[in-house]
Amino acid sequence: MNRLPLALTCGDPAGVGPELIASWLRAHPELADMVTPIGPAKWIAHLGQGQAVGPADYEARLGQPDEAGQRVALEAMELAARGTTEGRFSGVVTGPINKKGLADVGYAFPGQTEFFAHRWGGEPVMAFAGGRLTVGLVTWHIPLRTVAATLTGADVRRTVLALLELRKKLGDARPRIAVCGLNPHAGEGGLLGAEDDAIIKPAVERLRAEGHDVTGPLPGDTVFHRHLQGEFDAVAAIYHDQGLAPLKTVDFSTAANLSLGLRHIRTSPDHGTAYGLAGQGLADRGSFDAAIRLAFALIA
Repeated sequence: MNRLPLALTCGDPAGVGPELIASWLRAHPELADMVTPIGPAKWIAHLGQGQAVGPADYEARLGQPDEAGQRVALEAMELAARGTTEGRFSGVVTGPINKKGLADVGYAFPGQTEFFAHRWGGEPVMAFAGGRLTVGLVTWHIPLRTVAATLTGADVRRTVLALLELRKKLGDARPRIAVCGLNPHAGEGGLLGAEDDAIIKPAVERLRAEGHDVTGPLPGDTVFHRHLQGEFDAVAAIYHDQGLAPLKTVDFSTAANLSLGLRHIRTSPDHGTAYGLAGQGLADRGSFDAAIRLAFALIA
């Protein structure tokens, strides 16, 4: 196993990220030397380990995001990205951020996937694993009305290849990947849209010709059931909610987010800041645990 520690960023200090990290450390003291929390100085002092960012006197108001907290979250991400590039961390597990709050202080990315892709290089693929489903997204942080015009065969190919590599790392000798259609009934032979036959199908056929076990385009309303029944090892969904709605229904507390296709490992819980739960001891740690387990598995 890679003995460099994982960086654990706090996310928005006013959200549940810091308490999830603290809870994980209490539950796994034997693994404490394998992680480096990054966040506000007072929180780091309370943990007794980690690297501090932001003003020394900053203290988050739980459930009440503020501009200073957004800057702390961004500094934590910057330190984690830089430290991984410099060989001080083996990878990064990120706490949940407030995308709108970060945008208000100059953050130029729609999400953390895009941030780490910019800092590290590579062609990112947003994916989710750790529970019963493994899902990769062909497109993600774009408006639904732009998906059809944005979709390319290269996007489909990149997502499938990333899922193949992921499932191999997780133990599948010959992964079976399903690719969703864009339109209802995967276009119904062109009756309900041309993209499935014109864009998705040729990409799948090329992958199959190269020897990969890939099937599609398949109707999105049944493919996840087939995945759950064991017919496939992963599903490539064409747009954000096509993949995330079934995944969060089935695996809300057991799956984690992964940024595939980058030069280093980055995972995160697949939920948001949960301001309404912050500081109450009610936040479910399941997805955060999955994020750390996946990161350790992928850097091994």
